[in-house]
Amino acid sequence: MNIVLITQDDPFYLADNLNYLIQNLPGHSKIVGCVLLTASPFGKKESFLSKSLKTISIFGMHFFLRYSIQFVLSKLNKKKSVAHIIRSNKIPILRLNSSINSNESLNMISALKPDLLVSVAGNEIFKKSLIDLAPNGCLNLHSALLPKYRGLMPSFWVLKNKEDRTGVSVFFVDEGIDSGDILVQKDIEIGRHTQKSLIVETKALGMVAIIEGIEKIYLNDFNCIENSDDEMTYFGFPSAIDVRNFRSVGGKFF
Repeated sequence: MNIVLITQDDPFYLADNLNYLIQNLPGHSKIVGCVLLTASPFGKKESFLSKSLKTISIFGMHFFLRYSIQFVLSKLNKKKSVAHIIRSNKIPILRLNSSINSNESLNMISALKPDLLVSVAGNEIFKKSLIDLAPNGCLNLHSALLPKYRGLMPSFWVLKNKEDRTGVSVFFVDEGIDSGDILVQKDIEIGRHTQKSLIVETKALGMVAIIEGIEKIYLNDFNCIENSDDEMTYFGFPSAIDVRNFRSVGGKFF
């Protein structure tokens, strides 16, 4: 089964996890290309200065400096970049010149003849023409137990709301936001996690869930879990007030 991976050049959490995914794919499946999007931690493209000022104003200087140092170190160590991991596994990289939904981009992806698309941290909303491009559809990883915590930064919100458990959901993408039928779902206890350690654990668990989902699709042996709009909750990007409340209930970033 031919797979096209859609991801972003994230300097923090993705490289090692994507390497695990690639190295542990079932033998019947192969990643034939990777659409590598520009890293966009705020869910949309902004200038570096705008991202920096926004980070400081919302999360504070300590948060900004911690991630800035990690960002610089990742740039110095090219072997830890997503691009290096993709190339070292001999997977062609597709650099798009326009929206992933444009005809030009769709033609580039279609030329690889994918049976399945897999999105990990894709940062564009996918339109129907892209979703329908591969016969088996498009899977996406979300680091929460859908239908709860649709939207952005679920690791932040579950800690702020003092949830006991969270997890990951691998679902079929539709034209909504985190609203497609769920193929695989795995939960974990939150316990004493910081936001960073929770991201680390859920990203690793997510790779296992994606592999399981690919196997289910290949065998055509699955029953989806309903992602009910009636039970959904949605959270956007936090504000400075949300961050203060996060800290007031004992939430920690690191």
